[in-house]
Amino acid sequence: MHRKILVQKFGGTSVATHEARQLVCEKISKAISDGYKLVVVVSAMGRKGQPYATDTLITVAKESNPDLNKRELDSIMCCGEMIAAVVMAATLQSSGIDAVMMTGGQAGITTDDNFGNSRILSIDTSTILNLIAHNKIPVICGFQGITQQGAFTTLGRGGSDTTAAALGSALNADKVEIFTDVDGIMTADPNVVKNAQILDTITYAEISQLAHQGAKVIHPRAVEIAMHKNIPLVVRSTFSDAPGTLISASNNYEGAICTGIIDRIATGVTYIKQLSQFSVQLKRADSKTDVHQIFQALAEKQINVDLVNILPQEVLFTVSTDDTFDAKRRLTELGHVLQIQPDCAKISVVGGGMKDVPGVMANFVKALDEQNIPVLQTVDSQTTISALIHGQYLTEAVTALHDKFGLSQSCKKS
Repeated sequence: MHRKILVQKFGGTSVATHEARQLVCEKISKAISDGYKLVVVVSAMGRKGQPYATDTLITVAKESNPDLNKRELDSIMCCGEMIAAVVMAATLQSSGIDAVMMTGGQAGITTDDNFGNSRILSIDTSTILNLIAHNKIPVICGFQGITQQGAFTTLGRGGSDTTAAALGSALNADKVEIFTDVDGIMTADPNVVKNAQILDTITYAEISQLAHQGAKVIHPRAVEIAMHKNIPLVVRSTFSDAPGTLISASNNYEGAICTGIIDRIATGVTYIKQLSQFSVQLKRADSKTDVHQIFQALAEKQINVDLVNILPQEVLFTVSTDDTFDAKRRLTELGHVLQIQPDCAKISVVGGGMKDVPGVMANFVKALDEQNIPVLQTVDSQTTISALIHGQYLTEAVTALHDKFGLSQSCKKS
């Protein structure tokens, strides 16, 4: 007999206060009444500055040793989720729901030993399945697992999303719901674009691109895990009854009635701030050797690069503002002549409908040109067009692209 299994993940704001946790209880009770066997994943309570938030715990640990070993740092970082899981389980128990708190390790999540950014190796679901068979609700710490030697590990920022998706995949869940403080995935950051719209549906590929290009609503690793097993993800709000955004293999699903937005060219506009553009002159006759040396030197310093253009006489790329000093020093030590443009932003239009459609790049460039926004660099793929601009133009650029690609159009399910 098929068990309807639902994984629900609740973010930090959803478990931060007594009032929010009562709303979580309501969401869980509704899922139980709908006949689901439920698995709950929680993040640490609150955000930076609040007493049990992960960043707060890191600050406490580093007061004694700013260079604390990553293994010990992971142990204290796991504590935020443990506190949240205990408090959430207690809240559910007080509401008459038989909840059981579990660490990531107790839930069967085994990882490698890359502390701070571990990868899940396997999940033993036997304990979870035994609990839900006896109508108990596992409340599992997101963001964490254990090594084969029993050490605590964390999965990197956004790791609770990854936990939820991985558990959904391992349990062959009907779906995974990601509860947060927004009503769904939006066509742009509403703090930048006032008429940004909530998307009813989006594909795995589109949301992965949005996440990689700066959107913070869900972690791309979580999407990739769910996509592998074709498990639907739903991004919803704990604080409203809005249906949220469905993430699946296709935008065409039963109940979608707004054909205009479903057959869209673009899905959303996103951005990454605080970048520096590097222009490095190629100084050798053998430019291939020169290019290799540049990127090898940056890799050795663990500096990530983006927006790479390799031209006959120069190499263009971006690094984060935080990495600018180290990148400049290393390349200068190697004798490279370079120019740096600080305070840049990368803006991207993402959409599965852009593939093989003429005029998309023309509209992209025209939208920026109409606002007199200089373009420093571009890169594109079949589903994404990105441009580097001066950071001062960010709001105008995102708004212009949002309007040019018709993303202000509302589309709601019936």
